[in-house]
Amino acid sequence: MLARTADNLFWLARSMERADFIARTIEATLRLEYLPKSEGDKTAEWESALNAAGAYDGYVEAHGELDEENAVEFLTFDRSNASSIRNCLENARASGRAVRTALTAETWTAINDAWLELKRFESSHRMARPLDRLALTRFLDYVKKASLDFDGSCYRTMLRSEAYWFNRLGLFIERADNTARLLDVKYHLLLPSTEPIGGSLDYFQWVAILRAVSAATAYHWVYRDRVKPWLIADLLILKRAMPRSLISCYESIDRALDALARDDGRSGVAQRQARAMYAKLERSSMTQIFQGGLHEFITGFIEDNARLSNTISDQYLFN
Repeated sequence: MLARTADNLFWLARSMERADFIARTIEATLRLEYLPKSEGDKTAEWESALNAAGAYDGYVEAHGELDEENAVEFLTFDRSNASSIRNCLENARASGRAVRTALTAETWTAINDAWLELKRFESSHRMARPLDRLALTRFLDYVKKASLDFDGSCYRTMLRSEAYWFNRLGLFIERADNTARLLDVKYHLLLPSTEPIGGSLDYFQWVAILRAVSAATAYHWVYRDRVKPWLIADLLILKRAMPRSLISCYESIDRALDALARDDGRSGVAQRQARAMYAKLERSSMTQIFQGGLHEFITGFIEDNARLSNTISDQYLFN
């Protein structure tokens, strides 16, 4: 397979997964907006959403003072934000179009339909800015459905060949990064200093985080207990049965890289790095993670995950 094709397949999946994550983050933030808060904390949720998306510095540079309308615009349709939903879906469509022959008809249709629907929403958005809450909810639902359609079409229709495994690599690298960032943002930015850990606001914020990763039902199935921060961290880091957990993502990354190594008969640095990260997660316990500092653990994980992405790019000559 051409390196350029592998690169496009990798970033196609990352772009679709990132669009889904941004939509879920906005949705969770809108839920948190209804919770009582002090006067000084009116924009804390949107600061956390922008940080989770890695877009806070870009927002401040573009808009300065933080408010909901500008934050929603920056995360949804703003062309200057590389991680806006609009740019993610447009980048995904461009990548998919470049590798059209490596995709099944169903997968291409899912990508192209998402882009066409985006154009319709964008046209409506230009006529009525900002989107009212109902229109925004419909838009976010469409983005989540588009991601599900893409993911399902890949899983159900693509041959388990190099094209499929590069696609899966991009998806799980991005998903692991998103889950880690969401956890870190909750621990360090969301809960106001005047609120107690374990209090009612803390509880509803954690429920919103669970819903953002479609894990609220899974949490109760696994733990059969009230919402507790350390159990949520356990679910999203070390429970391999949870599809968005860090260990589940790395199990899939390890499998994809091993499949690529079997196809070309060579195992390289990327395979070794992924195997080491997966083994580290397997050996970890929540007691060890909390003793060493959850923030430190997640920061290290995000850096290692980014390093693996760069190693994959170098090993398979993406650039």
